[in-house]
Amino acid sequence: MNLREIPRLKTISKDDFIKQYVKPQKPVVIEQLTQDWPAYKKWHLNYINEVAGDKIVPLYDDRPVTHEDGFNEPHAKMKMSEYINLLESKPTNYRIFLYNLMKEVPSLQTDFKWPAIGLKLFKQLPMLFFGGENSKVFMHFDIDYSNILHFHFHGKKQCIIFPPSQSKYMYKVPHSLISREDIDFDNPDYKKWPALKNAEGYITHLNHGEMLYMPEGYWHYMKYETPGFSMSLRSYPRKVTSLFKATYNVFVMRNYDNLMRKWKGQAWIDKKNERAIIDTHKELGIES
Repeated sequence: MNLREIPRLKTISKDDFIKQYVKPQKPVVIEQLTQDWPAYKKWHLNYINEVAGDKIVPLYDDRPVTHEDGFNEPHAKMKMSEYINLLESKPTNYRIFLYNLMKEVPSLQTDFKWPAIGLKLFKQLPMLFFGGENSKVFMHFDIDYSNILHFHFHGKKQCIIFPPSQSKYMYKVPHSLISREDIDFDNPDYKKWPALKNAEGYITHLNHGEMLYMPEGYWHYMKYETPGFSMSLRSYPRKVTSLFKATYNVFVMRNYDNLMRKWKGQAWIDKKNERAIIDTHKELGIES
């Protein structure tokens, strides 16, 4: 794919971060932002097992979305200790997604620091994400158009991202936040998905303790190259247009989509997936 490496810095001042990356909405990896956090030394899977091994955690896999799936409804549950043993024993598609582990284990709240980097961050407890080797998070953008600081711990994670300007090439599924789930963004089939040849994005590989800044509305596809986990801190969108889009997504689009799933069932999902191809190719003048 047409991907550029995301710029990497050891550190950056608050003023330079805002001026060089937030205002122009450009991604960047900051490598040493967490090195004075207790989490930098402590946050490995064995430590999570020690402090949270008895917690029952929600698990998600990579099965396609169906009309029977509730919003953020997990596909399975197990003890954290059992899940970590699974992660360390073999590759697995099971992931933990948007789990409020810090509420369950308050001691984790003292392990990180709210970075003074110029963004007004949501001060609610951040969510954690876990994944096994080669598990993937499908290409999507976030419903609230937040600016995201994405921190990775234990191992390595590949991140492929695209700015909102590339949405016309992404085979976006109508009334949703995702692209077609059957696209392999590691090795896309351009005969089947010709619009992707024109998409221009970014790639990076996050190591333990590194932070990726993703501007508002960016598409992102994540793959755990080793077992590991991540944490995201978020701030409100800065653009008025992004704020309007976020409001529409939360209060209109999501409710409409849930209503149509209940009414039309799987036919609604199938129709949306079909429209993703038809609408993309029509806008770009591609013969399907």
